Amino acid sequence: MNVFDIQSGIFAVLWFALLGVKAYAFINALTFSGEAYEAAGKLTKVAWLAILGLGVLAHLVLGGVLSLINLAFTIAAFVYLADVRPALAGLTRR
Repeated sequence: MNVFDIQSGIFAVLWFALLGVKAYAFINALTFSGEAYEAAGKLTKVAWLAILGLGVLAHLVLGGVLSLINLAFTIAAFVYLADVRPALAGLTRR
């Protein structure tokens, strides 16, 4: 086993992990109503679904973990999970 095999393995794990993050964010965005996005003062549901859906698609098509487009969509998914999702969940708690 050489260093390139290890690097390939690390990138494969990263690829699947980041795909999982993007897919989870997209599926989670589907679960909230459009009104919740407006009440939380965030982008609309359609906008978030477009951003996150394009992120999943770009990840599958472009493939590279370190490509600039994939990096931008990964950041968008983390922003959704760290900022938007808690705001939406806070509105729907009883």
